[in-house]
Amino acid sequence: MKLILNEEQQFLKDTAKNFAEERTPVNHFRSLRDDNDSKLWDMDIWQEMVKLGWSGILIPEEFGGSNFGVAGISVILQECGKTLTPSPLFATGVLGAHAITHFGTEEQKNNYLPKIVSGEITTAIAIDETSHHDPLKTNMSAVLKDDAYILNGKKVFVVDGASADIFIVLARTSGNSGDNTGLTLFIVENNQPNIEVTKLSMADSRNYANISFSDVVIQKEDILGDVEAGGEAIENILDIGRIAISAEMLGNAEAAFESTINYLKERKQFGVLIGTFQALQHRAAEMFCELELTKSSVMAAMQGADDNSNELQRLASLAKTIAGETLHLVSNEAIQMHGGIGVTDEYDLGFYLKRARVVEQIFGSSKFHTERYANISGF
Repeated sequence: MKLILNEEQQFLKDTAKNFAEERTPVNHFRSLRDDNDSKLWDMDIWQEMVKLGWSGILIPEEFGGSNFGVAGISVILQECGKTLTPSPLFATGVLGAHAITHFGTEEQKNNYLPKIVSGEITTAIAIDETSHHDPLKTNMSAVLKDDAYILNGKKVFVVDGASADIFIVLARTSGNSGDNTGLTLFIVENNQPNIEVTKLSMADSRNYANISFSDVVIQKEDILGDVEAGGEAIENILDIGRIAISAEMLGNAEAAFESTINYLKERKQFGVLIGTFQALQHRAAEMFCELELTKSSVMAAMQGADDNSNELQRLASLAKTIAGETLHLVSNEAIQMHGGIGVTDEYDLGFYLKRARVVEQIFGSSKFHTERYANISGF
């Protein structure tokens, strides 16, 4: 496996870097937060991303996409992560696009994929029901009645759930919580009755929601994939999402590290630059090494996904584990080396710390993925 970008991927990365620096610097995120924006992402910026083709990166050309693969969307998210760019790209351009492309019927693909490409709709994937990520512990029921399914239950911490037009919902059509069988995915449009969306206020000022379903009627044609095959499907969708979010976390860590290094070169203490202190140099060196390891892990995972590797689960968990640990380390060290000013609102650095603490938990913490990696490996 070559851990280098090809020409197309490098072009996407360079384009995303220029876009993030020019159109969505950290001040863009700050303004959305300060204005209490209802979506916590900007529709005009999203439409610019759509025109660049980012919403269709994972969608086949026959539906209007470019099919540039997981590596293509990951390098974009990495660059957007450096400026904390808020957008529905992850939930829609990665999760929704991949889910419908790989598990949808032809009718579902024709209906939804062109709308994702054009930016007409956004999506969210509703999985977890407790504060700890574990798809197998799904309790939401989907009961077959009069040739339709009745959904009842609650989903929590749904990424971009407060603004999504359609939800991809994991529900249990048989069995009990913890069983790896009996799970089914459904496409649910948010304009249906008996759906209650509660927007969450999180530390990183992003778009999350808890969603309640009370006797929501879903037709059979809205099943995504096969009945009771949702367990395998959701793991595949989540692994693609874990790789993509790991790339964004890498971008977060890279930006926090760069900011810290610049501070070490500028800040004086006892009449000398603090970057000359050997203890701080050692800590900076450790961060650098961990970032290099993270780059390799993320690149191996995204290339493995595009190569349909049999090791996808292991690669995804490895990338998410290392990205989480590295971002945790770098965000902590960045605050420590900046001192008290690092957590003041005047400085952008605190935003990276807050984002780190939330994104570390999305689709499984480092602890979750360490255990998953060990189980997959037979330990």
